[in-house]
Amino acid sequence: MFVVQGEGRGHLTQALALKEMLQQNGHEVVDVLVGKSCYREIPAFFKEKIGSEVTLFPSPNFCPSKDNRRFGLLRSIAYNIFLTPKYLYSLSLIRRHIQKSGADMVVNFYEILCGITCALFRPQVPVACIGHQYLFLHPSFRMPGRYPMQESLLKWFTRMTCWGATVQLALSIRSYPADVQQHIKVVPPLLRSEVRTVIRHHGDYIMGYILNAGFYQDVLSWHEKHPFVKLHFFWDKKDAPEEIRVDDTLTFHTISDTKFLRYLAGCKAYATTAGFESVCEALYMGKPVMMIPAHVEEVCNATDAERELAGIRSDGFDMDRLQCFSHEYEEDVEFRMWENQADNRIVAALEAAYDDYCYKRDSLAGHFLLSRRL
Repeated sequence: MFVVQGEGRGHLTQALALKEMLQQNGHEVVDVLVGKSCYREIPAFFKEKIGSEVTLFPSPNFCPSKDNRRFGLLRSIAYNIFLTPKYLYSLSLIRRHIQKSGADMVVNFYEILCGITCALFRPQVPVACIGHQYLFLHPSFRMPGRYPMQESLLKWFTRMTCWGATVQLALSIRSYPADVQQHIKVVPPLLRSEVRTVIRHHGDYIMGYILNAGFYQDVLSWHEKHPFVKLHFFWDKKDAPEEIRVDDTLTFHTISDTKFLRYLAGCKAYATTAGFESVCEALYMGKPVMMIPAHVEEVCNATDAERELAGIRSDGFDMDRLQCFSHEYEEDVEFRMWENQADNRIVAALEAAYDDYCYKRDSLAGHFLLSRRL
């Protein structure tokens, strides 16, 4: 059973990739729950490709700031406190689905309400948590250190998502040793098979992805100064038409999985708001990346990617910097080799977590029966 945090597209595409891996190894996804807020729409491609009925439930999320560029912390706290009764209902819904699904394992894609449900009700099945955020809890990972309070809150939130978990699979650009004490295993990113098979070439346009629609004006401002540079930007603005053609060299597209990958495979460089998944997709395709963090988690993503020479960080959509970086960029062959191990490593880690859970459960049951006889 999958429980997915529906913010952005990263966790959704991870769920699609894992579903394909599991099916190829003889497993089945029997139920899918997705947490969402009123600020986001779940992309149609996810509902079409997941292959199971999708149940949506209200879930805490950050609210955009007034300029719709970054997230407003105080607004988010007030908004989520107001919706607490709905979140209590979501806890009950998740619990009921776990009980009725008959699933042998719950896989949580960074959904905090799933973590709280498991902490409160202790389901009688193992729970595996998957997300790159669990790397932030690894003792070998260095946080940026630029926003100490926000980074501490991020770690606290991440720990809440994995309360009661049997194992945490931390998706990472590079390998780290396992942290046995915290049950953290570091594995390659969960990229869909289409990312590996799509035909790549270097076209004549820059591609971008913006999560918050407020960055729209930033892109327009740069475009007005550089009208001859071709730009294709994707966003998930609610109720936006499928395509907005500003002029001959600037087009905005609503998010679509096949269209997104096709444009990414053909671009000469990629600008994004530092979401982990799309950075890894670009890295696998050999595309130079510029990351514009919108909140502290994306600052961590961008810092990590810069350390690994996977891209550059910027405060805004200044494509001049990206074009300069693209001239000196070299494809990362080591990452591609690491990513090609994802299927084996992730499925093996889930199966091992299930076996370990069953062994401990049966051992406890045996000790209990023996003590009663004595």
